[in-house]
Amino acid sequence: MSGQTSRTNTWVQPSSMPYPLQPQQTGQSGFFPGPHDVNGFPIDTKGKQPYIEERSVQPTPMDTPRDSLDMDKEKAEANIVPHDPHKKDPNQPHLPFGERLRHFTWAWYTLTMATGGISTLIAVQPHRFPGLISIGAVFYVVNLIFFAILNACMVLRFTKFPGSFKESIKHEREALFLGPFFLSIATIITGTQKYVVESYDADHPMRGWMITSMAIVFWVYVFMTFCLAVFQYSYLFGTHTYPVMKFMPSWLLPIFPIMLAGTIASVIAKDQPVSARMPILAGGLGCQGLGFTVSILMYAHYIGRLMQAGYPNREHRGAMFIGVGPPSFTCLAFIGMSNALPDDFDLQGDGLIDAHVLRTMALVSALFLWVLAMWFFMIALIAVLHSRPEYFHLGWWAMVFPNSGFIIATIQIGNSLKDEVILFVGNGLTIAVLLMWAFVLYHNIRAVIVADIMYPGRDEDVED
Repeated sequence: MSGQTSRTNTWVQPSSMPYPLQPQQTGQSGFFPGPHDVNGFPIDTKGKQPYIEERSVQPTPMDTPRDSLDMDKEKAEANIVPHDPHKKDPNQPHLPFGERLRHFTWAWYTLTMATGGISTLIAVQPHRFPGLISIGAVFYVVNLIFFAILNACMVLRFTKFPGSFKESIKHEREALFLGPFFLSIATIITGTQKYVVESYDADHPMRGWMITSMAIVFWVYVFMTFCLAVFQYSYLFGTHTYPVMKFMPSWLLPIFPIMLAGTIASVIAKDQPVSARMPILAGGLGCQGLGFTVSILMYAHYIGRLMQAGYPNREHRGAMFIGVGPPSFTCLAFIGMSNALPDDFDLQGDGLIDAHVLRTMALVSALFLWVLAMWFFMIALIAVLHSRPEYFHLGWWAMVFPNSGFIIATIQIGNSLKDEVILFVGNGLTIAVLLMWAFVLYHNIRAVIVADIMYPGRDEDVED
């Protein structure tokens, strides 16, 4: 014997851990993966069926159903229409009025905004008939009643649901409708001038007191709406994100109230003494310029959205009429404020009367803006007729208030040009907007009854 071990019975121990004798007990497979015999040695599986470990085979799931083999069902599931968040659930449960009051939002003030605009529109009608002012006074009183009811409901909401006031003014959508609250106040101020102040004779002792009160109210309104325009936009810029491709004209609402200061000035200034009149006109012109300039900046995004993303959802196309407002109210404010200037107004004191020149400039500017308002009106009208909304939303009132300003601007232009055709057009448009007011009011009341609004997920207190 040479002392050497044959090569066939020599086992070379690897540097790794030794093979376990009981791999089924330890869970280790040793140096070589695969099956082992009873002595722990690997079994040669070369050339045989691929080895599949038992643990790699997952059991058939029993908690979830298998895919259907029904071809008709699969086709039906493939054609499912995506869920429409605007669509109402026909089986929505009934809620008591107290619970629905949680969804009584600031957007309700679009009702008083529109009704007050109608009362002012009736007051400036050409071709008057006996009883016209009485009809306008009825709208003025009804608007005051509506405003009181809305205020009571808002107070009930905020007291019944603590914290809801803070949530409402911070909400990315509902907070935008703080504007209509102040716009409602603006229409009440103009209505008070038309139906209360102007009802007194020139020498009546109450008239002087009322005129002074209107001047005070004007400056308080300017201060409050300027604060709204500054602080609300500052909060929105710093807190919320509004994609430009989802631009809606309602983004203009925080700047609308300060713009209406010019409209208020054009209505109340002519009865003010000259010492108080000129500051009111200057302040009104500045506020009108602020509101219209911001609106023009917003229009750039609005047109860009329409070009790239198309019309808004059909349920919100009525709000497109908001775009009619800024040029319309600027148009009537220019004419009204220029007419309120004293006839002997001489700004430079050089002996040249500036009032007539400014009135001509105001008329030219008004014609320029009136056509712009007409263009926005037609765009909105075509969009609504192309796809009419299925459910009522409080944004429908935008089909009344901005259009009331457009009609008043038409009448002001007709008066300045002394054109009877334009004035008769103003009469016809007034009848049309009155019918629209009645139409929207009917659907507003119906929507409350059938729970299309004042219901979870159906109002402006949800993101859209």
